[in-house]
Amino acid sequence: MTIEIKHCMTGKVIYTHDGDSLQGADLRETNLSEANLSEANLSEANLSEANLRGANLRGADLFGADLSGADLHGAGLRGADLREADLRRADLRGAGLYGADLREANLGVARVSPDTDWPALLGMVVDAEAAAKGDS
Repeated sequence: MTIEIKHCMTGKVIYTHDGDSLQGADLRETNLSEANLSEANLSEANLSEANLRGANLRGADLFGADLSGADLHGAGLRGADLREADLRRADLRGAGLYGADLREANLGVARVSPDTDWPALLGMVVDAEAAAKGDS
């Protein structure tokens, strides 16, 4: 089976994944800029260093996903499940995280900006000592 990932504005197919699920998929360094991944099950997926700039990830299941070093600049993550996700070194500038569940997420040295739309930060794990060293 093949899964087609489409551009969130044009509907054009921008990536084709061989398999019947994105759960646990290896999408390292994949260009998914402005992809429509709303409600997608990406739990335990490897999205490290992926380009997710401007992607629609609203309501996506990213439980335990590896998003380390991913470009999520301007991505819509409203209501996404990011519990236990690895967001170290991720670019979250301008990302919409309102309503996202970040419990136990690792945000060590993630890039943020004043326009990053944060949820209540209760339960997040940020290792300040490791972040200061740059190795969290």
